[in-house]
Amino acid sequence: MSEITNAIKQICDEKGLSYEAVIATIESALAAAYRKDYGEKNQNIKVEYNPENNQTKVFDIKTVVEDVPEEELIEEGEEIVKPLNEAVIVDGEEEIKKRFNPKTEIQLTEAKELNKKNKLGDEIKTELETHAEYGRMAAQTAKQVIIQRLREAERDMVFSEFKDKEHEVITGFVQRREGRLILVDLGRATGIIPPEEQVRSERYVPGERLKFYVKEVAITPKGPEIVLSRTSEEILKKVFYLEIPEISNGLVEIKSVAREAGNRSKVAVAASNDNIDPIGSCVGQRGSRIQTIIRELGGEKIDIIEYHEDPETFIANALAPAKVEQVRLVTETHQAYISVKDDQLSLAIGKDGQNVRLAAHLTGWNIDIAGDGSVGTPAEETEGNGTRTTESTDGTETTEGTEGENEGKELEAVEKTEEKTAELVKEKTKKKTKSKKTSEKTEVLDATTEEVVSQLEVSSETENNVSEEEK
Repeated sequence: MSEITNAIKQICDEKGLSYEAVIATIESALAAAYRKDYGEKNQNIKVEYNPENNQTKVFDIKTVVEDVPEEELIEEGEEIVKPLNEAVIVDGEEEIKKRFNPKTEIQLTEAKELNKKNKLGDEIKTELETHAEYGRMAAQTAKQVIIQRLREAERDMVFSEFKDKEHEVITGFVQRREGRLILVDLGRATGIIPPEEQVRSERYVPGERLKFYVKEVAITPKGPEIVLSRTSEEILKKVFYLEIPEISNGLVEIKSVAREAGNRSKVAVAASNDNIDPIGSCVGQRGSRIQTIIRELGGEKIDIIEYHEDPETFIANALAPAKVEQVRLVTETHQAYISVKDDQLSLAIGKDGQNVRLAAHLTGWNIDIAGDGSVGTPAEETEGNGTRTTESTDGTETTEGTEGENEGKELEAVEKTEEKTAELVKEKTKKKTKSKKTSEKTEVLDATTEEVVSQLEVSSETENNVSEEEK
């Protein structure tokens, strides 16, 4: 094995390229160097290189085409200004007319003169003289071609590798933040997380190991661009698939997923066998499996719901942990009217309507929750003092009340305002009274102090007089 062969294999190992790709790069570089020093115009130079004996063969390769009129020929020494492919309109339709290119093509008549067996479409290889030495400029050209071609081959290899992983979950390390983008080290490539694919509650610390969903892989002038996501619902499905053997084996199936990244998710699962508990399989012993998934998603809460073919049962399950009293469906409008007890209403709606919003997205039904113990269409609920919350599958939430209830709330608010005002007035009056009493007490104390001082002065004078008389 020659030294050149060893060097080529070393490059293949370092760059992760195939042996044939590196050989093709070397052949392109040698062809560019030959063209620079010894090539002639209208020659299509190709080089065949044998790394074992370090020998090269140079050929001028042309393709046989039909004869063309003389006025269309590109004469030797004439620069190619017009495009080789021109658009021509024939019978109202645009057709592409290909012009003759003497660099890569040869006319059939000339090809017959070389060999009578030549026919249209054949490739004619004319061997050229091989030179052992090249000039400095040719060597520099060959070096640039090798560097460029190796870089292109490496980009193509990375693109094809990650294109196969598109819509999959991969592991990477957070590299750094550039503006609003997060750069992720994926080994042979660097992925990006755009702002809309980032979870607001997550802090991406450099060096942190996370799982990412490969949303898109595209080729750009700077190389492959790998767009990653942490908010996609697919990442939740893939993590369940990776962490729960029953799902990967097909014994438990994920029917639907509803997710608000970073806050809470609902996952509907069903078992293919009656002897398998789908929820227990996902939770694991003492919650070991679900806790692993929660850690992978940065502490996001996950509700596992048992899927049911009956929409009423499925919707009731989806509103867990709230207990549903009754469900009524209107299939024409795809609307579900839910009745819960008053103490379960806030639990069914959730914080900022999150629970009912996720349930609507999970089931695909527009959910209308009533907390007065009655179920019916909005027209049937004009009496009573109940409150109804409606959640559609697009995430729009409305909270409605009856006219009597709204008036009662307004009166109650007015009464509370009046009570607060009266309390404030009483407090101010008490403060004034206290301050007045305090001032009066201060005046009395001042008068008493003055009397005591005057009495002490009188007694001291009397004592002085007595002492003088005794003397």
